[in-house]
Amino acid sequence: MTGQGRSADFVQSLERGLSVIRAFDAENAELTLSEVARSTGLTRAAARRFLRTLVELEYMSTDGRLFTLRPKVLELGYAYLSGLGLPEIALPHLENLVATVHESSSVSILDGSDVVYVARVPTKRIMTVSISVGTRFPAYATAMGRVLLASRPGEWLEAYLASVRLRPLTRNTIVDPVLLRDELRLVREQGWSLVDEELEEGLRSIAVPIRRADGVVVAAVNVSAHAGRGDAGTIREDLLPHLTSTAAAIQDDLRR
Repeated sequence: MTGQGRSADFVQSLERGLSVIRAFDAENAELTLSEVARSTGLTRAAARRFLRTLVELEYMSTDGRLFTLRPKVLELGYAYLSGLGLPEIALPHLENLVATVHESSSVSILDGSDVVYVARVPTKRIMTVSISVGTRFPAYATAMGRVLLASRPGEWLEAYLASVRLRPLTRNTIVDPVLLRDELRLVREQGWSLVDEELEEGLRSIAVPIRRADGVVVAAVNVSAHAGRGDAGTIREDLLPHLTSTAAAIQDDLRR
């Protein structure tokens, strides 16, 4: 191993190029050269080279000042999602669930400290942030994220709790590692998670795990509802049975 524990085969230029792509998200759809350099920690000269290369490869476009990702960038993740099989398997079940409960439903996986959406069936828009396949949120503040975190081995989870930055996304967000640990223990015991206006004001979400045949949790499925639908107890009573049945149906198809 060399440097910061990296192997001799580690390609730093690839890491930097990927960091440029990751600088763009729903809140930063358009960025200047200076903003990309600041977000990635690259020099302006290095950021310019990566941006120009991405433009020439048609992964990005520019008007001369602002840079924007192009749809072609989705190719980088599509092969993984297609190979996974989970999105295609889950979608019909999500559609049935949404038709029954009249609320949006999604499936996500854990990627580092974030949840990444791999399948989604929306109804009316209830969030200020648009969600689509590929959207990322901090796992600690989402119901699906807590289901996935609670499934991780104890040693991994302790390392996560020691390193994660718990930011208050709303006034209700749990930002105390001790309280988050207790909440994850409860999620593990009861088999589901309900997040009450912690990711966004006015939004409640309930989630359950999706397991492989050997019991390993590979993803989570949720239903999100506006707080006006009812309090947390009502949301749990109305939605959890349907959500649990949907997860079981997805699991059955995954095991075939």
